[in-house]
Amino acid sequence: MNIQTEFGITEALKNLGVAAKNNGTSTGLQSHGGDNFLESYSPVDGALIGKVSVTTQAQYDKVIETAQAAFKDWRDAPAPLRGEIVRQFGQKLREHKADLGKLVSYEMGKSYQEGLGEVQEMIDICDFAVGLSRQLHGLTIKSERPLHHMQEQYHPLGIVGIISAFNFPVAVWAWNTALAWVCGDVCVWKPSEKTPLTGVACQNIIAEVLKENDLPEGISCLINGDYNVGSWMTKDERVPLISATGSTRMGKIVGQTVAARLGKSILELGGNNAIIVTPDADIKMTVIGAVFGAVGTAGQRCTSTRRLIVHEDIYDKVRDAVVGAYGQLRIGNPLDEKNHVGPVIDKDSVNNYNKAIEAAKAEGGKVLVEGGVLSGEGFESGCYVKPCIIEAENSFKIVQSETFAPILYILKYKGDVHDGIAVQNGVAQGLSSAIMTNSMRDAHQFLSAVGSDCGIANVNIGTSGAEIGGAFGGEKETGGGRESGSDAWKAYMRRQTNTLNYSTELPLAQGIKFDL
Repeated sequence: MNIQTEFGITEALKNLGVAAKNNGTSTGLQSHGGDNFLESYSPVDGALIGKVSVTTQAQYDKVIETAQAAFKDWRDAPAPLRGEIVRQFGQKLREHKADLGKLVSYEMGKSYQEGLGEVQEMIDICDFAVGLSRQLHGLTIKSERPLHHMQEQYHPLGIVGIISAFNFPVAVWAWNTALAWVCGDVCVWKPSEKTPLTGVACQNIIAEVLKENDLPEGISCLINGDYNVGSWMTKDERVPLISATGSTRMGKIVGQTVAARLGKSILELGGNNAIIVTPDADIKMTVIGAVFGAVGTAGQRCTSTRRLIVHEDIYDKVRDAVVGAYGQLRIGNPLDEKNHVGPVIDKDSVNNYNKAIEAAKAEGGKVLVEGGVLSGEGFESGCYVKPCIIEAENSFKIVQSETFAPILYILKYKGDVHDGIAVQNGVAQGLSSAIMTNSMRDAHQFLSAVGSDCGIANVNIGTSGAEIGGAFGGEKETGGGRESGSDAWKAYMRRQTNTLNYSTELPLAQGIKFDL
């Protein structure tokens, strides 16, 4: 079976302007890359999708210079005009939703429905940013001095460098760029080297919008390569803000490097997300939330459910229900909508999956649903693994770490809700969390100051997924940054306090006297 032909991938690539060999360094449609190429192989069938040129140091410097020049024009454009460009970009995404969703699914391995959902996130953040473009605001503050006017306002930073991860190859870039653009910033994007073609496709779409509006191509720039290319941006004083999504290990390197030059960073890093299940929880809702959270995107979301923390009173019932649900999962080609679970991204991820299972067993974990790598017809890529459930203790070293794979650890807690919360909080990461309960008191305790220590805390929904209206991010080793909705836009701007004296005197603050 030729998946590229049967499921419309070839046509989608054509519609998105993504040929077999693509430019990896781009400020527009016509730029040329270097002589080295990244090869993008699909985890779905192991086929080569295309090649993307690796950015050279000279090309990188040219991109930054082009972005700097574009910023001088873009920052002076009225914010609603900038919003209109983002609106047009959102419209183009609507037109290309099916094609881009297929490419996301095929290059990354998530289900086609999840691929469509990711493009919808891009559309939604564009809509959010369009409204925001008419609401960028500061404050007016009463001055202690007579006939003085004091205010706070926000100005664009300049170049925003974006380093994104493979698991959401397009949405996270859009979260950053849509807000940065309406704020008056320009963007330079380094997509994951594991999913470079989606980056080229997105660049083609926005480049078309910029060309149609006779705007500088440097408003949106693309570079490609491994961590070395990303490190050029993190060290570059011409890039005042770096927004990086990835592992905690990577984030610590980026954060330290950017801080060393006193730059700004937004870090969205690892998660070790848990669902607490109280004695009066709705078990049907719990099963749906836990199973989708654990196996969606083959366990490769930063918000994937890693731990299910169940009260001892209903432990057996919840455990058996979740194990039964796993027996109904269908694993296979993610473009085939009858399947629930697709492949992990590559063979390295398969190895990490196998090592995690063996580590859990070595620490005393009991396997409830066996894992393993699938082979044979339909699984030729070697990237398909079975979702696995392991009874474990929160103290296990492997449970304390994040494994990007469909492995769910089920844990037992005793006592009241605070004991469950203590288990939930007892890891280094702090991204997403949830509680399943019909107790108003337990729900409010979970959401209180002594409750979940994560950036996201949900009641009666799972850990996975987030709406763009709320700021997205976490605490502790998750990085502490925020992207997407709410007032996250402020991170893409510099803050300025202004005082205007419209009197004929020059009184000093705090009543200080200085007479000449």
